[in-house]
Amino acid sequence: MDNVIIIRYCEIHLKGKNRGYFEKVFMNNLEKSLTGIQHEIRRPSGRYIVENFDSEKTDLILSRLQCVFGVHTLSVAAKVETNRADKKFPLNSMQLNAEIGGRLLAENPSLSVDVHAPEHTVYIDIRENGTALVFGNMMKGAGGMPVGTAGRGLLLISGGIDSPVAGHMIAKRGMNVDCIHFHSYPYTNLQAKEKVIELTRILGKYNAGVTLYVVSITRIQEEIHKNCPEEMMITLMRRFMMRIAERLARKIGAQCIITGESLGQVASQTIEGITSSNAVVEDLPVLRPLVGFDKTEIVERSKAMGAFETSILPYEDCCTVFLPKHPLIRPKLNEVLAQENKLNVEALIEEAFATMEIIVP
Repeated sequence: MDNVIIIRYCEIHLKGKNRGYFEKVFMNNLEKSLTGIQHEIRRPSGRYIVENFDSEKTDLILSRLQCVFGVHTLSVAAKVETNRADKKFPLNSMQLNAEIGGRLLAENPSLSVDVHAPEHTVYIDIRENGTALVFGNMMKGAGGMPVGTAGRGLLLISGGIDSPVAGHMIAKRGMNVDCIHFHSYPYTNLQAKEKVIELTRILGKYNAGVTLYVVSITRIQEEIHKNCPEEMMITLMRRFMMRIAERLARKIGAQCIITGESLGQVASQTIEGITSSNAVVEDLPVLRPLVGFDKTEIVERSKAMGAFETSILPYEDCCTVFLPKHPLIRPKLNEVLAQENKLNVEALIEEAFATMEIIVP
C-alpha cells in the first residue's frame, strides 16, 4: 500500500455556486507550495489527495502544506470510526466499525476496546471509487481561506514583531499581500534590510509568494529633522509613509493598505496619531488587524508563524533612527499641517519613489 496525504479544507464548502472558484484557487496554492517536489494531487469529493511522492519527503510536504491557508486538517493515510462517503458500500458506518474492530482484535489479542476514551483511533475513509484511506491522526492546518480569493493588499512591513503578524492575519482571510518597507540607509545598516527580506520570505510561505518594495526615506527624515520640531518626527514621517504606500498600492493594483498598528502601543498609535496618518490616505481603506491586540497576543502569533526569532534580531529599522526623546502623543491636525507646509512634500515623495527596489524573496 502506498502512503498518501489527505487534505481537508475549511470554509470553502460554504461558498455555494462560487465553490468551484475557491477550489481552483486552493488547488493552485497547494501546487505552488509543493514546487520542486515530485507529486500528484487529485480531488475526490470533499478532499484533496497528495500521492505518488517519495515517502522520504513526507515531513517536508506536510510542513509546506501546513502553511497553506484554507487547509483545515491533514492526515498521512494508507491506500476504525468511519466516514462512509460512498453510500453504495454494503456496510454502514456502525457495521464497518464493528467489522474492522473485530478483525483488529482478532489479529492483536493484547488490545482492548474503550469506545469512550480510546488511546488510539483508526479512521477509515471509504471513497467513491471503492478505495479506502486508513489513517490514525489529523494534523491541524493553517485554517482560513485560500490566498487570492479576497483581493490584494499592501502591507507596511518593518523589522519588528507586529507587521508580519498583521500580514499573516490578512492573508489568512484570503487576501494576497505584498509588502513595502521603508529604510534609512546609511543610518541603518544592510543587516536591517536583510532582516526584513527574511520576514517577508516567512510571510510568503503562507501567502503563495510575496513581492517586497523597498523605499529609502532618508531624505524625508533629514528634511523633517532640519525643518520641524523633534517631537513631530514620527507623526510627519508616518504621513509620508502612508502617502507613498497608497500611491504604490494604486500602481500595483492593491485595494487596501495594511499596517501592524495596535491602539496605544506606541506614541504614533494613539487615536490622534492614527487619525493624523489616515488623513493623507485619499481613497483606499487602511486595515489594522492588530488594533485591539496586546503585545503578548501579538508575540504568541509571531512565534506560531515562525517570525519571532527573526523579528527580535537587534537591527534598527527607520523608525528608530531619528526617534525623539519625547514624541508627540496626541498631535493636533492643524499643527501637523502647519509644520508639513515647511516641506516640499511632492518633491520628497518623488525622490523616495526613485530609490525603490523590487525584491522577490
